[in-house]
Amino acid sequence: MSLHDELTAVQHCLDDLVRTVGRLERTLAQLRTANTAPDPLAPARDDAPVDGVITITDAPYDTTLWTDSDDEGLGVPGRHAP
Repeated sequence: MSLHDELTAVQHCLDDLVRTVGRLERTLAQLRTANTAPDPLAPARDDAPVDGVITITDAPYDTTLWTDSDDEGLGVPGRHAP
């Protein structure tokens, strides 16, 4: 194949790719408008903090939350490393 033939083949492939992507975008747009379910790619609205402020109390954490949990890198109290 000559260089001109190869460039022509590449141009045809790129044109096909552009047409296919355009078709996929139109199909996706139709699906989004027809679908009443929330868009999984859209940012969740519930994640936003109220008024942009998150308050953290100074009260100690409930120690029962960590019963039988491993201390990261230290293991479980009362057990020895292998």
